[in-house]
Order: sequence, then structure tokens, then C-alpha cells
Amino acid sequence: MSLEALLAFVIAIVLMAATPGPAMALILQRAGLAGFRRTIPTVLGIEVGLLFWAVAAGTGMAALVAASEVAYWVLKIGGAGLLVYLGVRAIIRGRRVTRVDAEIREQIRGGSWTFLHALGIQLANPKAALLVLALYPQFIPASGPVLLWSLGLGLIQIMVETLLYLGLAASVGLFSTWFKRTSVRAGLEYASGSVLIALGARTALAGR
Repeated sequence: MSLEALLAFVIAIVLMAATPGPAMALILQRAGLAGFRRTIPTVLGIEVGLLFWAVAAGTGMAALVAASEVAYWVLKIGGAGLLVYLGVRAIIRGRRVTRVDAEIREQIRGGSWTFLHALGIQLANPKAALLVLALYPQFIPASGPVLLWSLGLGLIQIMVETLLYLGLAASVGLFSTWFKRTSVRAGLEYASGSVLIALGARTALAGR
């Protein structure tokens, strides 16, 4: 890959990472409520989900989704439904927030839960999948090993996104004490839930 192509790829993924979406909403919520350290598993879950889509792009899933109307709609509706479900759950949590409940939830929901939650959201985000499946082939040489190139591009994206998301989490984590106030916590749950529902609805209604 030429230096110009690499720079274009990095710029594209930075713009993708900075665009408001489920990953951004989840990181803001987790960092604000639990602090920087407990947000690390969330970032890792998001990036493992990205690695899955990179492998999918290298194994022909891009061609399958592009050619099969059924595969496209399964990915689209399934992902949209899960995003709406997670958004509704966040809003319900916002209605139940008390200081005691907040402390109990933070004790129960450790790194494994937050990792799996973030992984599920990334795998349920069809926009992220379609962006990867559409973007990577543009940077893979026609004569190159597609899977290896996809993995390489995926690792580059993972490194860039990890730095960006950890920086965001560290910045928000500085104010985690303020975010843990009952009223602020409830508002953050409402906001993140509304974002997930809106993204799920937009995904379901958007055209191909």
C-alpha cells in the first residue's frame, strides 16, 4: 500500500470513529459512570467486534451481502432490532436509577459483562459492518491475498480507534464523580438509550 493510500485509509477510519454512533454512545456512558479503567473492556469489546467484520470482509461476506437480498435484510433488521432493544433497556435503567442501585450494578457488571455488551453492540451495528465491507475492498490490491489484507487493514483500524476511544474515555473519566450523581446518571441512561433507539430505527428505515 502506498503512503497516500494508507493516509487516505487512516483519515477515513478516523472520520468513521468520530461519527456519533452506538460505539461512541456506549463509551461516553461507560466512562462517565464507571471511569476510565472500567471502560477499557468496553473499548476492547468494540474492537474485537471490528476484527470480526474485518475477517468477514476478507472471507467474502462483502460479496454475499452485496449479492444476496436476504443476507442484507437479515443483517440490517437483526442489527436494528438489537440496537432498539438495548436502547429500551437503557431507558428502563434510567427510570430505576438510585444511588444504591448504581453501586450494586457497578459491583455486578465487571469487565466480562461490559466486554460482551460492547461486542454485542458492535456486531449488531449493521452500519459499522457495511462500512467495513464497503471500505476495505477499495484498499486491497486485486492480486493480493484478500484475507491477509483485510486483517492488516483491520489491525490498523483497531490501533487507531483504540487510541481515539481510550483518549475519549480518559477525558470523560475525569468527570466520573459528577456523572455518578443520580440525576446525571439517569439522564445519561436516557440519552444513550435514545441514541441507540434512533440509530436502530434509522438503520431499519434506511435504503440499501
